[in-house]
Amino acid sequence: MSVPADAPILTAAAMREAEAATVRAGVSLGDLMERAGAAVADLAWRMAAGAPTLILCGPGNNGGDGYVAARRLKARGAAVRVAALGPPTTDLAKAARDAWDGPVESLSDKTAAAPLIIDALFGVGLTRPLAGDLAAMVGRFSGRRILAVDVPSGVASDGDADWLPPLAADVTLALGALKPAHVLLPTALACGRCLLAPIGIAADRHMQTLPARTRGAPAADAHKYSRGMVLVASGSMPGAAALSASAALRAGAGYVVLESDRPAPLSAIIVEEGDVFARRLGDPRVGAFVIGPGFPGGDALDEQLAAALASRKPLVLDAAAIPAALPHLEGGDTRAILTPHAGEFARAFPEATGSKIDRARAAAARARSVVIYKGADTVVAAPDGRICAAWPGSPWLATAGTGDVLAGACGVMLARGGDPFDAAVAAVGWHIAQAQRIGAGLVADDLVAAPF
Repeated sequence: MSVPADAPILTAAAMREAEAATVRAGVSLGDLMERAGAAVADLAWRMAAGAPTLILCGPGNNGGDGYVAARRLKARGAAVRVAALGPPTTDLAKAARDAWDGPVESLSDKTAAAPLIIDALFGVGLTRPLAGDLAAMVGRFSGRRILAVDVPSGVASDGDADWLPPLAADVTLALGALKPAHVLLPTALACGRCLLAPIGIAADRHMQTLPARTRGAPAADAHKYSRGMVLVASGSMPGAAALSASAALRAGAGYVVLESDRPAPLSAIIVEEGDVFARRLGDPRVGAFVIGPGFPGGDALDEQLAAALASRKPLVLDAAAIPAALPHLEGGDTRAILTPHAGEFARAFPEATGSKIDRARAAAARARSVVIYKGADTVVAAPDGRICAAWPGSPWLATAGTGDVLAGACGVMLARGGDPFDAAVAAVGWHIAQAQRIGAGLVADDLVAAPF
């Protein structure tokens, strides 16, 4: 499972707008379909490796892409067949069908399979799942090598419905831009490996995938404070705060202070007891506070939050600190990153609806803060509507304490100044890269055991 780095993501409506803008710029919809079909044919040629190919064509423009691919594959000498669900219903699909000079079978439960199946039945904008006889007919091809055109047929491309297709893809070729379904569960699992065909559409970048991570060194004139000074609050579960402090240091901080009455896991972490936040409020070197890991709700948390909010320092808020701080964030201008998992998100933002992207964006707007909606399909949302989708992450991160590590990484990225959204995206990228480097058997402590 993979998606391209730094790739645009468009909803069905945004895709239609992008296509219309491309047409206004002088490119016809027919040209776009020709480019899409050519991209499908190129990929199918490589995947089939000379084996016969069966293209399943639907009545709309997704089927039109399939007819173009069939024509181009035949021109290359491929053994290609076309099975159609019915006659084309759009002008573009009709033109593509007319340009295909081979036979068209009627798709039925008698249609013979082939080593490679191209699913060009239904694309974006589907309003209901495939069901009944059609689902059974399509599902018969499971077990073959499957290439889906844009999205597997039967998937809600905006990721706002949990329909699963009757025919999961091994490879999905996104046309022009990725779609939310490619990066959100459960549909992302049905898309297999996602590739992107840039067919000439200028896609909006307000939604995109996680950028490729670069391992840049500190500036030549860096010092411990310019690299980021982070203060981490410790509650009744001090191990969580210790993980956050260690992560801040390993992710590049120059100076980390842990409020605790226990020894630090790393000697380089400065441990201070007592009301550290109050003492440090006026310290201009402190770049960010991390509050929430291992810190249950109650008077002690409220006092820490009050001091931190009064300081107007940038904040990373996790767990119980999120709902406690939310009323203060909604009406203020604190630079904050919130890091809820699904349960915490539901408690803090019960009114949010739609896809995970929709919910994360609404939560960020309400909190006037960056929200990292954690999970296997992590979504980072900014109050101005920007989205970064981090699918796929690492399944080894599904273990206790890894969220505390992410909070610490957010702390140092935020402490360096700049855009909180960029800081959150960088922290998520560091977190996933660490997990991928370590691999099987990872526990949270491993993420902070060595630098990366």
